[in-house]
Amino acid sequence: MNNANTLDEFLDNLWLQDGLSRNTLQSYRSDLDKFLRWLDNYHLTDQQGTSLLNATQADIQGFLAYLVNEEKAKSSSTSRAVSSLKRFYRHQLHLNKISNDPTLKIATTKLPRTLPKTLTEQDVELILHAPDTEKLLGMRDRTMLEVLYATGLRVSELVGLSVAQVSISMGVVRVMGKGNKERLVPLGEDALDWLKQYLASSRSELLKKKISAALFVTQRGSGMTRQMFWHLIKRHAANGGLTKPLSPHALRHAFATHLLNHGADLRVVQLLLGHADISTTQIYTHVARERLKQLHKENHPRG
Repeated sequence: MNNANTLDEFLDNLWLQDGLSRNTLQSYRSDLDKFLRWLDNYHLTDQQGTSLLNATQADIQGFLAYLVNEEKAKSSSTSRAVSSLKRFYRHQLHLNKISNDPTLKIATTKLPRTLPKTLTEQDVELILHAPDTEKLLGMRDRTMLEVLYATGLRVSELVGLSVAQVSISMGVVRVMGKGNKERLVPLGEDALDWLKQYLASSRSELLKKKISAALFVTQRGSGMTRQMFWHLIKRHAANGGLTKPLSPHALRHAFATHLLNHGADLRVVQLLLGHADISTTQIYTHVARERLKQLHKENHPRG
């Protein structure tokens, strides 16, 4: 089997087993393609050729040194490359295509977790109240922002919502997250009230008799893109007087942090966010530290 077929078989297996997104699979392919190109150029495999299956530990160490010293790759990029190579060679070992895993003694770089930039509750109120709800687009934007903050959805999940995924009677939204994993997230009273208003008037007026399955629509009657909504968030934040730098997931981070600040259980927050691993959710406990200090002060006899 040549390198291209080996790569295709590996990526197909990842997709079938883990249901990884197209972007994640592309990252694996990009890392392994780069390693293969490096093998072609440097020939550290001696006379064995440049087959991925013939690569040695020395090859991989040389490739990582190249990334760091010549490409000046960030530690996050190098760490991802190590993870991609380890996953690839574990799979080949499992299939008995290689007898030894060349990545076995290659250490995975433990990167410091970057704390998400979070907003205060007052910051969130500024953004939520920025849209002009007397206008159709303002009503839509306010509803989107309310739903985003109430549920902690990823922006891609929010803009991809269909009307059928929302249950007004139950007050929940059904979300298909990463790895095609479904979860039910409560909307809360405020977001539910805005959704009712939006569905009763603004959405149908924006559609102008057009038919669309999308929950949040544009003036053209089509669904919204992540990029479009990200521009809306930035505009409303500026109009609301917020000067802090924002990320596309600013309201998602605020959702998690504010829940923990008010005493929510970490496992519950994990389920609401759709995190497969609780270690991903634990990062929010750091930004909620001040609230934990306050709880200690109020409740501990030596506080």
